[in-house]
Amino acid sequence: MSEPLSYADAGVDIDKANNFVKTIKEIAEKTPRSGVMGEIGGFGGLFSLNLANLERPVLVSSTDGVGTKLKISIMMNKHDTIGIDLVAMCVNDVAVQGAKPLFFLDYFSVGKLDTQVGTDIIKGIAEGCRRANCALIGGETAEMPGIYKEGEYDLAGFAVGIVDNSKIIDGSEIRVGHKLIGIASSGVHSNGFSLIRKICFEKLNLKIDDYIPEFGRSLGEELLEPTRIYSEMVLRLIKVLPIHGLAHITGGGIPDNIIRVLPQACKVEIEKGSWKIPPIFEFLQQAGKISEAEMLRTFNNGIGMIAVVPEDSAQDALERLTGMGETAAIIGQVVERKTSKTQVKWLKSTVC
Repeated sequence: MSEPLSYADAGVDIDKANNFVKTIKEIAEKTPRSGVMGEIGGFGGLFSLNLANLERPVLVSSTDGVGTKLKISIMMNKHDTIGIDLVAMCVNDVAVQGAKPLFFLDYFSVGKLDTQVGTDIIKGIAEGCRRANCALIGGETAEMPGIYKEGEYDLAGFAVGIVDNSKIIDGSEIRVGHKLIGIASSGVHSNGFSLIRKICFEKLNLKIDDYIPEFGRSLGEELLEPTRIYSEMVLRLIKVLPIHGLAHITGGGIPDNIIRVLPQACKVEIEKGSWKIPPIFEFLQQAGKISEAEMLRTFNNGIGMIAVVPEDSAQDALERLTGMGETAAIIGQVVERKTSKTQVKWLKSTVC
């Protein structure tokens, strides 16, 4: 007679998962925020809304992942920063609407739970929440043997923010003559990694720990640089200046993201060469023989966020951003759209 089977025999260890939840609870407690009710471990995360200063409160939500940047984390066996990327991809999208991030939830799925790896991932998520001043109030950890290879996992994030209806930034106030302020990225952020991996590991046959002189560090260290979290900076900026449009530069690069906030009657002229492009992008372009157009639509090329402001506020915005430790530059302007052609025109033909 065969031995009786358990869930653990099938690859799912409930006791390990329950112990891991206790660890998560301790980490989440380090992301406090007014409004948080209860603690992690219930069936749902509780958050009490403080609506005292809002006449018509609107909730703003976003969900995202980090794509195949996960592969770099796994190759490096370094898992304590990928959670920052996860939070950034969600809270930056909430912030461009003018919303204040309130809370965050994550979904962590894995073939077999490695408690140390999982703990490092959650620590990164908590650090991202701390930088964004939002609370980690819940999530899901799922062991799914047969779905993932050994050592592989996936992540998804969910952020919720709030803004008064009258303060929503939707691009409707953008006018001809407004300036585009580009705010520097911290590197490739979390987009384009399928192409990056093809160039670095298939075409160049590089190893993840190879030292790259142009970067001053290893390839893996460069690629794992966390996505910049802009939410707190955005909230500080919109308190004091008229910010009429914001674009988070992710997949699709500048061209595909800036048009998401432009009125139909407007287009933008962007000056290539008006900002400093980090070495990683030139490295990728030359190694992969990537066309300029492909570079512009695949990567952020050194600009992680664009603010659209009235011309008479542009210099003030630059100075305030510098004071907040950001690197920023005026990279273009809004002009009249006279035809139905593209809404983005590039000026100055320089190598991107």
